[in-house]
Amino acid sequence: MASAFSFDIVSDFDRQELVNAIDQTMREVQSRYDLKDTNTTLELGESAITVNTDSEFTLQAVHTILQTKAAKRNLSLKIFDYGKIEPASGNRVRQEIKLQKGISAELGKQISKLIRDEFKKVQASIQGDAVRVSAKSKDELQAVIQRLKQEDYPAALQFTNYR
Repeated sequence: MASAFSFDIVSDFDRQELVNAIDQTMREVQSRYDLKDTNTTLELGESAITVNTDSEFTLQAVHTILQTKAAKRNLSLKIFDYGKIEPASGNRVRQEIKLQKGISAELGKQISKLIRDEFKKVQASIQGDAVRVSAKSKDELQAVIQRLKQEDYPAALQFTNYR
């Protein structure tokens, strides 16, 4: 058995599921009695969602709805990075929610250090915004996946390209 097995650790999300969650959020905001007349808008950009509404109270309600809809669509809530609430024109408030995608260099170093320290027969290498983990045994790789699922990292981790 000369071949090595590997998988990638990535932090990503399904953009279409996010589009659907935002669409459902807008529908609920427009139909809910307490939010109907707030003229709330959610705009999905390339790397952020901009929420524009009439008060901080309705902004918190929109957050709750968005988080509920995202969770129902199997999107991790760790992809949302809430920016500061800023005043907008016409006595309204605006907030930008950045979408976190990819593993930062610092988090990649943390993950590879944990793997090096706890699993002697496994190699981890940082490749851009992903971490490639390889070993001669699939059992070792399964143990690494189970160990990483126990940790609470600031990014949502997925395990892809398992071969």
